[in-house]
Amino acid sequence: MLVKLLVVLLILAGAGCVGLYLGYRHYAADLPDYHQLVDYQPPTATRVQAGDGRLIAEFAAERRVFVPISLIPKRVRQAFVSAEDQNFYQHGGVDWLAIARAMATNVERVGQDRRPIGASTITQQVTRLFLLNNEVSYVRKIKEAILSYRIEDALSKDRILELYLNEIFLGNRSFGVAAAALNYFNKSLDELTVDEAAFLASLPKAPDRYYRDRFHDAAIARRNYVLGRMAEDGYITAAEAKEAQARPLTFRDRHSEGQVDADYFVEEVRRELLSVYGESKLYEGGLSIRTTLDPKLQQAAVEALRHGLEAFDRRKGWRGPVAHLDGPANWQDQLAKATLPAGGERWQLAVVLKADGEEAAIGLKDGSQGKLLPADVRWAKRANALTPGDLIMVDAAMSEAKPASKGQKAEDAKPIPGVYALRQVPELQGAVVAMDPRTGRVLAMSGGFSARISAFNRATQANRQPGSAFKPFVYLAALDRGFTPSSLVLDAPFSLEQGAGQEKWRPSNYTDQFYGPTPLRVGIEKSRNVMTVRLAQNIGMPAVVNEAKLFGISDHLAPELSMALGAGETTVLKLTTAYAMLDNGGKRITPTFVDRVQDASGKTIYRHDQRACEGCQLTPGSVAPVADVGAVPDVPDTREQIEDPRTVYQIVNILQGVVDRGTAAALRVLGKTLAGKTGTTNDSQDAWFVGFSPDLVFGVFTGYDQPRSLGDHETGASVAVPIFKEFMETALADKPSLPFRVPPGVRLVRVNPETGRLAEPGDRKAIWEAFIPGTEPKGGEGVLDGGDGGSVWVQATPAAQQQSTQMGTGTGTVY
Repeated sequence: MLVKLLVVLLILAGAGCVGLYLGYRHYAADLPDYHQLVDYQPPTATRVQAGDGRLIAEFAAERRVFVPISLIPKRVRQAFVSAEDQNFYQHGGVDWLAIARAMATNVERVGQDRRPIGASTITQQVTRLFLLNNEVSYVRKIKEAILSYRIEDALSKDRILELYLNEIFLGNRSFGVAAAALNYFNKSLDELTVDEAAFLASLPKAPDRYYRDRFHDAAIARRNYVLGRMAEDGYITAAEAKEAQARPLTFRDRHSEGQVDADYFVEEVRRELLSVYGESKLYEGGLSIRTTLDPKLQQAAVEALRHGLEAFDRRKGWRGPVAHLDGPANWQDQLAKATLPAGGERWQLAVVLKADGEEAAIGLKDGSQGKLLPADVRWAKRANALTPGDLIMVDAAMSEAKPASKGQKAEDAKPIPGVYALRQVPELQGAVVAMDPRTGRVLAMSGGFSARISAFNRATQANRQPGSAFKPFVYLAALDRGFTPSSLVLDAPFSLEQGAGQEKWRPSNYTDQFYGPTPLRVGIEKSRNVMTVRLAQNIGMPAVVNEAKLFGISDHLAPELSMALGAGETTVLKLTTAYAMLDNGGKRITPTFVDRVQDASGKTIYRHDQRACEGCQLTPGSVAPVADVGAVPDVPDTREQIEDPRTVYQIVNILQGVVDRGTAAALRVLGKTLAGKTGTTNDSQDAWFVGFSPDLVFGVFTGYDQPRSLGDHETGASVAVPIFKEFMETALADKPSLPFRVPPGVRLVRVNPETGRLAEPGDRKAIWEAFIPGTEPKGGEGVLDGGDGGSVWVQATPAAQQQSTQMGTGTGTVY
């Protein structure tokens, strides 16, 4: 009987083994290939940095930073092992003891309203992350166990843990521990404290829960549980665990600490990289992008543009509240549901509780109350008076900054407690670009008041008429053809036939006056239209068109006289780049937003500066001789010289006069070496100023998106120059005032700028004028008048007179 029983048991055991084998063969037949994990590199985020290395953006399908296991600190690894898989280094892929413990616990919980606990190992989680899915079924669990054993045979424990720690989702759009450390604590992995590492290890159980404010207590409890497990596993002492458990759980938003407002700049970088590298490499390739952005200048540019647009908008008057609440009884509830209009993200909403005379009391979302500045109440009363229930935008009112006095430090502007300033999003738009004139590196850019209003970048995408800001290139063409800064051009009525049935074209000056024979310099300083047209007709519009193309302003400028007054179209970036080439002495530069691109392995795959530099880097293992330390490498200048540096300097010197005596004289108070040109189009639809110091160029454009007049007497001087002034005041605050570089072959002569004649002894108006040797004024000057459509100029050099005679007067049609 016993023998029979043993036989039966053996048969059953054999059948069971055969069944297990057949089951294994069945479920293992179509499993994914786990060998791909050997060389797997997860998709990682492209990180965009400012010129100083500060992170300003990430481009990613999944926000992840891959870190090799050797660089992941022990406390981080230990925290995850304690939280997720205590026996990770002992089991072979599946922890049967943990499974038995979990089953017993779940049996005890039958009938309780609690989730069953699992016992998946880190290896099993890796199989789900990479090879399977989260389907809840016994089939998936069987496949998971089989793959786990196979993975354990093929990979080391460290490689499995490396894959896990870099792939696991940890909430808040964070994939992997490195990204999570940045997003939650603004720290790299090696900066994490043990309690912060424990918090990250608590997240896999509920990644979209524990970081939210309403689950703060649960997050602390879960973190403290992980700390307790680490103490039990011997990774930290009981005292260390107790100390860490007592610490508060505080998250830091890395996007609010030192955040650079560079939405338009970042988007321009993204579009450029997308066109070069494609979507996959950009969003998953882990590129490292070092941009040209200077955070200090970017902040100054954004604030200057916003302040300038707001100041203009304030001159136009208050347009009324954002909305009106139903009634004052439950104003806090209504205010809590209200949202800020696009563009008002820097401000806060408030409700008018009382408006009486020049006083207005307001309530804010946090329940506090305050009052508006009396000047703002008066401002609003000029159009639509404030009434109780009005929903308005406000900002903290600031005290005036106090300059340093003897024995005391300067005081920055500070918020005035309980006092607020009325705000409204301006209708006027604009754009600014700051550039290094030597390299073309774009140091700052803003394409509008706020990217939340419109992502349209008015610095790079808006083609607008530059008006008089184009004139320097007309005068440069004249200087190239023998004119001098002292050459006289007649400023008198001018008309030109436009064709049958068309009225004559009669350009006029801004003042509607004419000033007779005028030195060429004054034509730019005072922005004289009529003499500019005469000059353009004299040298011929093909010469002007060539200058526009040579400096990258426009490749398709029509050869019509109106184009000499800036009737063609260009962008802020193009015109600023053109002025940068004036500033650098006429050398071609290409604007760039990116200095360097590195791939995920750190290899440089793009560099803007392609010049060879011998002596800039030592060969591996070599040591520089002591005598060579500090020696300046000889870096070649490969920039193309596109213009005669002498005539370019003459224009720069004239543009300096625009600041000293001309339409941008408001900039003199800065006490810096500056040059530039205002621009205003017909009916004051667009207002420009592009200017520069010896080492920095800044272009400003303002105008409505749907072009309309800015208003009577609004010009580049009144709208754009204040923006330039505010920016340069910050940008040049700690910079010495250096002169513009004078190239060889230029002779500086004292002249009277109003007449162009040699200065008399004691002439207080005299300036140093730049001449090419042999072209200095030597005596009296007359005027030649060719009549309507004729060529009028005097005191050009003989070469220029001969060229003008050969070209004739010309009678081009102007539309």
